[in-house]
Amino acid sequence: MSDTETVTLESTSLDVPWNVVVHDDPVNLMDYVTWVFVKVFGYSEVRATKLMMEVHEAGRSIVWTGGRERAELYSQQLQGFQLTTTMEKSSD
Repeated sequence: MSDTETVTLESTSLDVPWNVVVHDDPVNLMDYVTWVFVKVFGYSEVRATKLMMEVHEAGRSIVWTGGRERAELYSQQLQGFQLTTTMEKSSD
């Protein structure tokens, strides 16, 4: 019999956070986009307006960051309100 030692290495990695990005479009009014952010995320009017202005002025805004499943849900909800969205891995 040989003396063999079995070593099991366990590796756990945290899921990389995902960003939900809203893109500017020529269709939706600014007040409507603000209302959608309040409705979907529960953001304050001030925060929702700030994000909407970022979409309007920069062409896009990261409106939420977190786990992939929740990001997919938020992205689908925003698309249901006719907003243009994408998801991307967070660089943070």
